[in-house]
Amino acid sequence: MAMTPPQALERDWRTPLELLVLGAIWGSSFLFMRIAANPFGPFALVEVRLALGALVLLPFLWRERAHFRAGLWPKLAIIGAINSAIPFLLFAWAAQRSPAAIGAICNAMTVLFAAMVGFLFFGQKIGPRRSLALLVGFIGVVVLATSKAGGLSVGGAVMAGATAALLYGVGVNLVRKHLAGVPPAAAAAATLSCAALLVLPFAATHWPTHAIGAGPWGAAIAIGVVCTGYAFLLYYRLIHRIGPARAATVTYLVPLFGAGFAWLFLNEPVTPAMLAAGALILGSVAVSQRAA
Repeated sequence: MAMTPPQALERDWRTPLELLVLGAIWGSSFLFMRIAANPFGPFALVEVRLALGALVLLPFLWRERAHFRAGLWPKLAIIGAINSAIPFLLFAWAAQRSPAAIGAICNAMTVLFAAMVGFLFFGQKIGPRRSLALLVGFIGVVVLATSKAGGLSVGGAVMAGATAALLYGVGVNLVRKHLAGVPPAAAAAATLSCAALLVLPFAATHWPTHAIGAGPWGAAIAIGVVCTGYAFLLYYRLIHRIGPARAATVTYLVPLFGAGFAWLFLNEPVTPAMLAAGALILGSVAVSQRAA
């Protein structure tokens, strides 16, 4: 009987484990935002997140600095705004107004929006099955937007989260078009650094005047160091090993961990509307991935 090579065995257990870890990390980011968003406010929280995430990745940018000619930096700044600064602000704003599960569920729309933007503006084929998946996903957003959590309407938070996912979808296509051939970790460091500089004036003028407790500070640091810096490294390593389509399956795990952590640590309820919307959105993402 033929023996499986040791390297193949290592890949077999390492890939699902890293996908699980990445799903948990990104799911936890919505828990941490929920803890830190009110004490910090969106601008200050996002500035901490971007700055720490960029610091984690700066060694990669320095190592690959020869790839970053002067003419590339305006594109990096635009991508940083679209793919990091504005979506992070929208999710932080939503975290002030809704349970953590809302943002985590909306985040799952990124894969669908990436396909839609690629079709509309970048000449990519979408096909009837993926078109149907987009429609079902949007129905899920409507179900979520018209629901209530804790007796409060979450429509504004859902729209903010869906807009953030749309911007992520635009960002993915911009990265494919303009940053092909640029080392991914270094590109992430550059875009995060640009985003941090863009948000800095707003953070400086909106920095909290009250003292911020250890809990919110710990949550903010975790978002920056673990959920942004380290998560980017892990994600790009997965893309390199198994390809972008398989790496994107982490999208299925983020809402599950996001809602689970919020229920476990913040006692936030998971409502039937959340479950229905999550099933519609994740089901549509699954169909979209199979049609890729």
